[in-house]
Amino acid sequence: VQLQAFGGGLVQAGESLRLSCVISGSTFSRPAVGWFRQAPGKLREFVASISWHGPNTWYEDSVKGRFTISRDAATNTVYLQMNNLKFEDTAVYFCAADLTASTTVAGVREYEYDYWGQGTQVTVSS
Repeated sequence: VQLQAFGGGLVQAGESLRLSCVISGSTFSRPAVGWFRQAPGKLREFVASISWHGPNTWYEDSVKGRFTISRDAATNTVYLQMNNLKFEDTAVYFCAADLTASTTVAGVREYEYDYWGQGTQVTVSS
């Protein structure tokens, strides 16, 4: 299973970005997918996750109401729409897949995910 994250960039505070995570090599799996981020000098943290069925979604408190996670099953792509970006959203964003999750659940912890993409940099200037 391979994950490729892209869509990061440099934006000003208040602007928007949409990240994409393309999943390949998982034809017969129905993975839960999560987005995590790691800011300089900080531990990687959960941002949002989405289950296969439903889908059901989970968000870290600081992004609720600003970020939206969604998926396109036809293209095996998961999106993270990020609106009203803040300086503190600056980080490298990673997508990850959990192939063993129940189809209606998506985890919020790193150890629940088996496969990780390479990360995409999001920089928000204040």
